[in-house]
Amino acid sequence: MFKDKKRLEHGEISFKINSYDDIFSSFDSRGYDKKALSDDFLSELKRSSHDKSSITELKLSISRNKRNNNEAEIKKRLNNHFIKHLNILNHEYKSIINEGIIFIFSGILLMFIATFILFYFSEKSLFLTFLVIVLEPGGWFLFWEGLGLIVFKSKEIKPIRDFYRKMSEARITFLSY
Repeated sequence: MFKDKKRLEHGEISFKINSYDDIFSSFDSRGYDKKALSDDFLSELKRSSHDKSSITELKLSISRNKRNNNEAEIKKRLNNHFIKHLNILNHEYKSIINEGIIFIFSGILLMFIATFILFYFSEKSLFLTFLVIVLEPGGWFLFWEGLGLIVFKSKEIKPIRDFYRKMSEARITFLSY
């Protein structure tokens, strides 16, 4: 039982394709080294990788008589695509976290300034009262918005980031059927 569960979590994805063009967008007329990947192909990969914690191999089976010397170029294109998108998503994730941290510290700073004004300026003035009224909710807003970015927004990109991480680590092989 445990062995079967482990095999499901780690493993391979196997697709049968009719031609190399099944991997790429039919609207893109460029060569395999630059051609956009098919949305259907990527969608099936995402669906197939969803329940696996890692992908060791992506096996693409194609008819023996349709195989040719484009496979190395296609493998390179697939790897480059996965690595490129993983890097983009990692950068986006770090930006979200950094923005959240900046918001949190900005909120804390505004709340500290409001506290400082209330503590050290005991005489009431219209301007200081107005400043405290603006700083307190602004501080709380920035604080909670920063937490929202870190806790929720960063989790929105986690599934797609995990997909590209798994696929960038996978070995791609072509097989004949």
